[in-house]
Amino acid sequence: MQNTRRLTNLARLLLLRRTATTATTQATSASGGDGGAEETTHFGYQTVKESEKEHKVHEVFEQVAKSYDLMNDAMSMGIHRVWKDIFIERLGPTHGMRVLDMAGGTGDISFRYLKYLAKQPNPQQRQSHVTVSDINQHMLNVGEERARQLGLTVEQLPNASIDWQCADAEKLPFKSDSFTAYTIAFGIRNCTHVDKVLSEAYRVLQPGGRFMCLEFSHLENEAMQWLYDQYSFQVIPPMGQLLAGQWHAYQYLVESIRRFPRQEQFKSMIEDAGFVNATYENLTFGVVSIHSGFKL
Repeated sequence: MQNTRRLTNLARLLLLRRTATTATTQATSASGGDGGAEETTHFGYQTVKESEKEHKVHEVFEQVAKSYDLMNDAMSMGIHRVWKDIFIERLGPTHGMRVLDMAGGTGDISFRYLKYLAKQPNPQQRQSHVTVSDINQHMLNVGEERARQLGLTVEQLPNASIDWQCADAEKLPFKSDSFTAYTIAFGIRNCTHVDKVLSEAYRVLQPGGRFMCLEFSHLENEAMQWLYDQYSFQVIPPMGQLLAGQWHAYQYLVESIRRFPRQEQFKSMIEDAGFVNATYENLTFGVVSIHSGFKL
């Protein structure tokens, strides 16, 4: 009799807990809380809410801003400089261009653009401009200081100008048809909605304008990809800890590379955004790729 009473009480308790759990879930869903329909995305190999990713990425680049260039040199053994030089060569800057260098942070691409123009004859004295934009103000601060040290401020540039603007690549504050070229180097994989970034790039470009992206990619040779993975996961995070005091930030950066679409898939995304003549060029066996497309 006593055992029967205990079983009955236990059944009632389980029923009450189930009812309470159901009610809580329904209330949370109705209010759009944790149990709601908010989309998730990846942050490296983690799955996070879309509303969290921007903050997490911002935090990563805030942490690594001052050591970013040092780590780029260490991780790539300086090869990133060659990749960026080739990127600018493929862009082929001419005087009179208006370039938006998105995720331009420390200025590597913009400085190369300005130096490239300085070597080209400009008999008509055409004015060129580059807007360096990044979602992280800390990265822009580092870039502005580098520009001053290199003598690339507005006051020191003949027939060219540069400005710095903090902005979200998914919601650009610039007018439509404003730029003749849009560049983004090693930044698009950190964005939550790559399709929105591409759509905004298309919007702000003038007809005939060119989209160019330099991004880490995927090797075609499986054995080389395996070796690259070992280096990426076993060497880069400890290197980040030693040189920058940031293990987790560089762990995320390695993981974000592996989560980025393969070359053909990203090419299709560029075409879906409206760009034509979309192409890509692999560098260093596909460690990085240069993607290009035109707005007609």
